[in-house]
Amino acid sequence: MSFKPQIVDADVEAVGQWMETRPDTEKVAQFVPGPGIQKLDLRFDITLLREALDECLARESYQGDMQDAGFAALPLTQRPGQTEWTANDLSGRYWLRGDARYVEEPREDLVPEQQFSQFNPAFAGTYFEEVHAELTKRFPIGRTRVLSKGLYNCNSWHRDPEPRLHIPVVTNPGALFIVNHHVTHLPADGSVYFTDTRGYHTALNGGEHQRVHIVAALAYKQITE
Repeated sequence: MSFKPQIVDADVEAVGQWMETRPDTEKVAQFVPGPGIQKLDLRFDITLLREALDECLARESYQGDMQDAGFAALPLTQRPGQTEWTANDLSGRYWLRGDARYVEEPREDLVPEQQFSQFNPAFAGTYFEEVHAELTKRFPIGRTRVLSKGLYNCNSWHRDPEPRLHIPVVTNPGALFIVNHHVTHLPADGSVYFTDTRGYHTALNGGEHQRVHIVAALAYKQITE
């Protein structure tokens, strides 16, 4: 199509330059490190992770009252002797600016992560127990959950009291993680990712299949405000 603008200014020239290029449509299906999100050297067997997921779900179902909204959790760790989990245990404190006022507000109660020191005996003997043991050799690990996100679904834009480790188990190229202003895909290949969720972040699943991650809270000193 031949088009001659009636006005030629900096905006017209900028758009013209953009139209001479094409966006990169390959790298978006890969992991791209950035501020607040890095891949660690630690790595697990993705086949064993998926087998453990199936085995755990055969023993117990996902928990949480937000499953209809696409968010479900399977607690891999607990307080010693714990037998029931509250909604706050499965989610926990976070802050967000939820409306047009742009005012940051807390949601839910702060969870003392260091209390969740025991691997859930319901899943004893699975590969997830080995994963948890390897993590605790290296880091102070708090709540460790299997988190499921339904297709075409997004979390709130929020910040947490502590950073998290993510181990993708089931994913698709439309599943993305955003922390502050950086967005990337996290492939499910056994890799472990540090995510500084003390900054504003969200997870979204824009694909046609479920996204499942192991998410382990790092129980260092928490932010309380």
